[in-house]
Amino acid sequence: MTKTVNHWIGGKTVEGTSGAYGPVTDPATGAVTTQVALASVEEVDAAVAAAKAAYATWGTSSLAQRTTILFRYRALLDAHRDDIAALITAEHGKVHSDALGEVARGLEIVELACGITTQLKGELSTQVSNRVDVSSIRQSLGVVAGITPFNFPAMVPMWMFPLAIACGNTFVLKPSEKDPSAAVLLAELASEAGLPDGVLNVLHGDKVAVDGLLNHPDVAAVSFVGSTPIARYIHATASANGKRVQALGGAKNHMLVLPDADLDAAADAAVSAAYGSAGERCMAISAVVAVGAIGDELVAKIRERAEKITIGPGNDPASEMGPLITAAHRDKVASYVTGAAAQGAEVVLDGTGHTVEGFENGHWIGLSLLDKVSTDSDAYRDEIFGPVLCVLRVETYDDGVALMNASPFGNGTAIFTRDGGAARRFQLEVEAGMVGVNVPIPVPVGYHSFGGWKDSLFGDHHIYGNDGVHFYTRGKVVTTRWPDPADAPSGVDLGFPRNH
Repeated sequence: MTKTVNHWIGGKTVEGTSGAYGPVTDPATGAVTTQVALASVEEVDAAVAAAKAAYATWGTSSLAQRTTILFRYRALLDAHRDDIAALITAEHGKVHSDALGEVARGLEIVELACGITTQLKGELSTQVSNRVDVSSIRQSLGVVAGITPFNFPAMVPMWMFPLAIACGNTFVLKPSEKDPSAAVLLAELASEAGLPDGVLNVLHGDKVAVDGLLNHPDVAAVSFVGSTPIARYIHATASANGKRVQALGGAKNHMLVLPDADLDAAADAAVSAAYGSAGERCMAISAVVAVGAIGDELVAKIRERAEKITIGPGNDPASEMGPLITAAHRDKVASYVTGAAAQGAEVVLDGTGHTVEGFENGHWIGLSLLDKVSTDSDAYRDEIFGPVLCVLRVETYDDGVALMNASPFGNGTAIFTRDGGAARRFQLEVEAGMVGVNVPIPVPVGYHSFGGWKDSLFGDHHIYGNDGVHFYTRGKVVTTRWPDPADAPSGVDLGFPRNH
């Protein structure tokens, strides 16, 4: 019998009532293992109502109460790392070590939330005028929502709700319907840690649920991570409804390799950054830009390493890369490889025919490497979101930076060089929100903020770090004047010296 994943509303499991369900597939076998309830507008209203009711007390709760719960939550997440990772592997397909890494990166933000007391300190200026003081404070927004993607079903939600609730908000999470189980376990563990009912709710669904949240008058802010077209839609719709929005979109991340670079280190980095998590991550390196005469040697080193990657089920310890999330996505990724030669690329590795013995119905694709790719080809222009690496050739550093800055995306980027001066120029000149110097995937640690430029981010705030705290709070300035006790009316003695 197929398992059903239901909503988590008001601190308990709530069965779906819409009658609509979506399939959840094991990507390694192609079998539908689970169905997930898809919310109606009425169920969206119920989740938001639960969050609004909880905000009446959570919004005024003490920082000590919030952090006590968050510390307990952090301990429970740590104890259940393997359980969360197993759910990720079962529904997303990534190998267990990748899934554990995802949980660890999510835990960083929980740890940041545990220290929220220092992040929420205000400012005070005394005696700005005679007996006048001015203070600045930050307060919570109310009910906030998060809409998260399939590729990191635990980490991206944990980039959002721990900070949001630490700041005093209540949260409605709408995870991807392709791999929803990890989000439910995160909510169950939060409840076990003592989080009051309704502070964190998990609502499953499709566009009906998304639009319900974007249009709901009681939702104050929306966080989103996903593709650029949807990010643009989220930002436009929620902003039009007066909501605060951070909408992180797609990417085409470039890695510039200069002639002086350690090519072995660059090739190692390119393989891990392009093919890790099967390329299904917005910080994957999908375009290597080789400068000068190093292109042939670099491509050969990348190919040598890529051919050794073991592909198989995510729960097999021998596997280094798992399947893609769905068969449809696998076929779309493959289409970029099969059409590459006709658009001028040299297909160095073609992974489109890959299968795994005993798992022939899984969503498999091998590693593909395309060399001498042109900037007007589909494989270069589109975010493929799979294990396909494009190599482009340029003559000079300036040509490489110009090529990269011409991309409509500006999420992450990297440079490989031994030259500190070149690296310094690059980090100032490249148009991207996150830059790595000899680091291929420059995802910031939790206490710095994550976010791109251009078509990779819609809204003013990056996610987590200081930007995350600012996004989930709003500022208030209080100007105060108190009479001096010595000026009290005659007959009222406060024991204050009258010596003026």
